[in-house]
Amino acid sequence: MSKGLQNSNELADVLAKNEAVIVDEWIKQMSGATRRADLIKDVDLRTQCSRFLKLLRQGVESASSDLQSSGWQSVRDQLAEISRSRAQQGFTPTETATFVLSVKKPLFTLLRDQVGSNAGALAAELWATTELIDSLGLYTTEMFLKSREEIIRRQQEEMLELSTPVVKLWDGILALPVIGTLDSARTQVVMEALLENIVKTNSKVAIIDITGVPTVDTVVAQHLLKTVTAARLMGADCIISGVRPQIAQTIVHLGINLLDVTTKATLSDAFALALQRTGLALEHSLQHA
Repeated sequence: MSKGLQNSNELADVLAKNEAVIVDEWIKQMSGATRRADLIKDVDLRTQCSRFLKLLRQGVESASSDLQSSGWQSVRDQLAEISRSRAQQGFTPTETATFVLSVKKPLFTLLRDQVGSNAGALAAELWATTELIDSLGLYTTEMFLKSREEIIRRQQEEMLELSTPVVKLWDGILALPVIGTLDSARTQVVMEALLENIVKTNSKVAIIDITGVPTVDTVVAQHLLKTVTAARLMGADCIISGVRPQIAQTIVHLGINLLDVTTKATLSDAFALALQRTGLALEHSLQHA
């Protein structure tokens, strides 16, 4: 935000005397595509406008030209709140910034009426008001983008969690089907989910199924090995299933060392081996299924 704004007694006076008029004209300025009546009710918009004008007047009367100062804290808080809610509601950055910027015209009209024929004073008031509203509009846009980034980050985390389910196949046997690309962020989610369930179920064997992983390169193999190592440290043996012929060729071609990791072509083969390692026979399990 700009730190060189000049406070205006004229602007404070206009805000104090004409709140209702400003709100009416302000809402008219927001009509059209940027109004988004489908996302916010008229009564809620009017409440936001009225509150903003009250807080704006307090900021102007705070005798501070620094918008980062405590006198402007309430204005910043409201704009941050509006930005967060509009990011969640589906507004665009332009539509959100317009909430602040569209108040200029009614303010300019009332300042012109109040200052009158003093051209120098009017120019100074209009310039100071322009700097103030523009700075608040930029702040609103910054808060909107920050809020939207946080929303996207949370959604990505939730999608990662949903895409890495840990399934209990049998007492002491877990399966974790991995679908899609396995990068560093997802590996962390996979490891946390697997280790948490190993502890929760006291499982001794964990099957990591990569049937849904399109390709396995050096990086993906390293992530798999990290997960296997972490599971072993928790006392569970790991089996990697879903190793297709093309993936096996790629692993050999890249010289990736998976010699100390048990691999199987299918999940059913891995499950049969897991039953053996837990002291059960596959025929026995099928008879009692």
